[in-house]
Parts: sequence; C-alpha cells; structure tokens
Amino acid sequence: MTELICIVCPVGCHLTINENEEGFKVEGNTCKRGEKYAIEEMTNPKRVITSTVKLQNSYLHLLPVKTEDTIPKDMIFEIMEELDKIEVSAPINVGDIIVENILDTGVNVISTKNIEAC
Repeated sequence: MTELICIVCPVGCHLTINENEEGFKVEGNTCKRGEKYAIEEMTNPKRVITSTVKLQNSYLHLLPVKTEDTIPKDMIFEIMEELDKIEVSAPINVGDIIVENILDTGVNVISTKNIEAC
C-alpha cells in the first residue's frame, strides 16, 4: 500500500494505492484525474522543471525557464546539469524556446519572462 496526496488540483485528495493482479486500485480520489495521477506516480513519475539559465545583454543575469511539458522524474538532475551550461542573450520573449528537445525527451525548455536588451 502506498499513500500520496494528489497534486493535480487544489483539493489535495489523500490517495491510497494498492497493487494487485489486475493493476492498481486507487482510493480516496474525488475525480478521475486523481486516479490517473496516482497510477502515473507508481509507474512512471513525471515533473515539470522550473529553473533559470544564464542571461547576457540584460539588467538581469538569469532568465527564468521551464519545461513545456512533464519529463521523467529520474532525469531531473541530468536536465538541470544541461541547463547550467546554457547561456542566452536578451531580448527574449515569454514562450521562446531556449532548448529544443532537451536530452531527447521530446520536451522543449521555454522562457517564462519577457526580457528587453540593454
């Protein structure tokens, strides 16, 4: 038995997950999204990364970025190491692709802030 708190919506359902011959049985969820979240957490946990990359030609020295979609949880540190190597130059707009298909995940890293050049 595994217990989780669902993070899909603000309700924060307390989930209990049991594995049996048919798969996973999820209890405590008030919607189908909670069941999907629990099964994914047990079989292939994923996360969105929010971080920063180095920024040139701006009053700021770091640009906030995030992954456009979830990435496998076990790749977080590897992706963070890659982001540490990235340096971009202003101007940058929200949604600009900073790294395309990071580490062959099929997920882009994008800017989350508009930055004007100095």
